[in-house]
Amino acid sequence: MIGTILNAAGIVIGGIIGLAMKKPLSAANQSFLKVALGAFTVFYGLRLSWLSLNGTFLQMLQQLAIVLLALILGKFTGRLLHLQKASNRLGQFARVSFEQRVSVAPHRVSDGLNTCAVLFCAAPLAVLGAVQEGLSDYYPTLLIKAVMDGLATMAFAAAFGWGVILSALPVLAWQGTITLLTQYAAPFLDSHGLINSINATGGLLVFSVALVMLGLKKIELADYLPSLAFAPLLTWLLN
Repeated sequence: MIGTILNAAGIVIGGIIGLAMKKPLSAANQSFLKVALGAFTVFYGLRLSWLSLNGTFLQMLQQLAIVLLALILGKFTGRLLHLQKASNRLGQFARVSFEQRVSVAPHRVSDGLNTCAVLFCAAPLAVLGAVQEGLSDYYPTLLIKAVMDGLATMAFAAAFGWGVILSALPVLAWQGTITLLTQYAAPFLDSHGLINSINATGGLLVFSVALVMLGLKKIELADYLPSLAFAPLLTWLLN
């Protein structure tokens, strides 16, 4: 669970830095971090998808077609389940809590813990990254999330105090549980050659995160999470 541990550490470090800082990061520094993290995300997302395609050219085209079909079916299922709407509501709760605490004192430890725990655990990357690490020990996705959560915690620390640091515990428990459960399914998926299809789909979803991060495209990422289940199912049916 290297990625989940790094994620929890990023929250703790971000909270400590946020408490120690007397003023927020400048706009120039924020822009640099966003671009650098976006480039890192693009590279690792596309790299994971590319490494997950193998065989002859026609076989790779078939695998890519399966991934695209899985994304389409996943998007349709996600909309039916209102996954993005649920994620948006949780994000809205965190935003409103933050705005209220900026102007209201004193701070309560539970406010920072609850707000950050909801925000960080409900993020689509929490599920996506934990599944990828459980299947193939691939942790860069959670490393990206660790940086994002750490930067968010720096901002939240000024409004909520040290309680934001405690949100590392539910993140550790939530993502760690997903990773451990996925590890139980990994031998079966590996024996049937289904892990590569999941990783290829996940890589494109990670790439989509970069598009959102850089403001290039608005993507309802949570709606696409069912694609991780459709990819191995389609691969098994077609093979």
